[in-house]
Amino acid sequence: MIFGKILYISDNIAHVENISKDTITADLMNIHVIFEDKNQRILGEVVELNEEEIKIRFLGEYIENKFVSGVIRKPLLSSSLRIINSEELLELVGTLSSKSFVLGESATYKGFQICPNINSLFSNHLAIFGNSGSGKSCGVSRIIQNIFSNPKTVTYNANMFFFDAYGEYKNAFGSLNKINPSYNYKFITTNPVDATDYLLKIPVNLLTLDDIALLLQANTHSQLPILERSLKYAKIFASDKEEVTKYKNHLIAKALIAILFSNATTSYKKNEIFKVIEVCHTKEFNFDSVIPGLGYTRSFSECFEIDSNGNFGESVLITEYILKHIDETITEMPIPEKTFYTLKDLANALEFTLISEGFQGNQAMYNEAMILQVRLNTIIGGSVNKYFDGTRYVSKEEFVEELSRKDNNRAQIININLEDIDDAYAKVIVKIISKLLFDYAKGLKMRASVPFHLFLEEAHRYIQQDTDTFLLGYNIFDRIAKEGRKYGVILDIISQRPVEISDTVIAQCSNFLIFKMTHPKDIKYIEEMLPNISSDVIEKMKVLQPGNCVVFGGAFKIPMICKLEMPNPMPYSTNCNVSACWEEKQESPQITSNIVTNQYNENNPLG
Repeated sequence: MIFGKILYISDNIAHVENISKDTITADLMNIHVIFEDKNQRILGEVVELNEEEIKIRFLGEYIENKFVSGVIRKPLLSSSLRIINSEELLELVGTLSSKSFVLGESATYKGFQICPNINSLFSNHLAIFGNSGSGKSCGVSRIIQNIFSNPKTVTYNANMFFFDAYGEYKNAFGSLNKINPSYNYKFITTNPVDATDYLLKIPVNLLTLDDIALLLQANTHSQLPILERSLKYAKIFASDKEEVTKYKNHLIAKALIAILFSNATTSYKKNEIFKVIEVCHTKEFNFDSVIPGLGYTRSFSECFEIDSNGNFGESVLITEYILKHIDETITEMPIPEKTFYTLKDLANALEFTLISEGFQGNQAMYNEAMILQVRLNTIIGGSVNKYFDGTRYVSKEEFVEELSRKDNNRAQIININLEDIDDAYAKVIVKIISKLLFDYAKGLKMRASVPFHLFLEEAHRYIQQDTDTFLLGYNIFDRIAKEGRKYGVILDIISQRPVEISDTVIAQCSNFLIFKMTHPKDIKYIEEMLPNISSDVIEKMKVLQPGNCVVFGGAFKIPMICKLEMPNPMPYSTNCNVSACWEEKQESPQITSNIVTNQYNENNPLG
């Protein structure tokens, strides 16, 4: 025994005499010690030692064999010291049961597994941070594999959604049903390759005003009424009823009358009228529509020929025709439910919005709308369009149910791969799906009866200080961070750059798994954002080996270093094997660079 008497106690540190000065060993560092006296057992951790004394930091107290974090009463100077025994250690690290799982092995105490309570760890938001190559993806894969491999329980009703930035987890979870035939893994991707892959499809009818605003990168409040009116028209125009044509004719007629009775020149009026008909037309209003007169007919375009006096030759005829199609009662037409429409239909509705009352002639609104129109048409003409399905109506409940189903079986892990899509659109898609899941959970009669875990790989790409709060009044990830636990929607954020993540989200995280981190800004940020984190934990995470992490938070009695096993199978997260790629295979054809080099050498004797 090397522990002598307690020399003195300062703040939260006990200074203990080292009575074995010649046998100092680094193995004592981070070892836990018990200060024992009568009915008091206080836990401490060795944080510093030298030839003269050992410094031990107080962590908590054992009360009736249960560990309680924090120390109210300091140990007496007459207390005896000893190294923690196995029973006391098991109280700290936990044991495997139907309510817990194996996280990994204690790096300090060989042979002891760290088994956190599932509720304590996964009913609260979790943050996993670490440098690139520190073992985050492997660690997450191992944790999920351990949960489903627990022989003491079956995790059938799990709903784990992985938003996979680089398609890393497909290999790690692809064999989930080999653990148990009741388990299923579903891979949803922007670029299906295998027969078991599902193409990402979001029903357009589920997109709210907020979703459309984010998708089109709206940045001013004046753009919201434009989009709101467009959504209204898109839903109305989705029907094939006769009233829909009357509604369109009413909008066109109101726009034309407003132009006809304006103070502009005749030629300007003609140009504006033709612009309206070019973008918004029906059977009754197009360039070839037949306008009946008294004993003769004219086409719509012919009615706007300018005579020698500078007026429209058929102004009376065209005015009467237009007025016939104005029906103010049609605007009271209710917005139909359970309608579906495509993004192209929404673009058409946006055209009608621009000519409708309140928007026409407003240059500022027109400029704002044109920005939205260009962005919408860019999406329609690009590859992103195929991820939005407007061919059928899908309710929110049906969509969530379809997401969680694979071949008529429940899927416990749903991996949504976004590696083939631009960051700007990937962020919006993650927000849309997260909001749908959150709204679904809020709508359940029995609150928190269906938990959803949202694992966000490279979370700094999605959870940022965006303009959402300014534009919409909220950010969905901030809202989930603050309210999600009540409804069973839990964030599990994985990132190598916590400094880029929203402060609100990190502040709401209750548990942390921190792999090696060395960037000063990230370390300082974590230290400032987590007031309960000790300087000792900060120092530990700087020197961790790959696959090791510091774990602390509500699920852990004390901060510990946990060594995670390598996952089996592995995720696609390892570095490129450069030396193997560089090796030339004998049977492969000679590459172009060799040919070019040989030609250069032939022309260059000195080469």
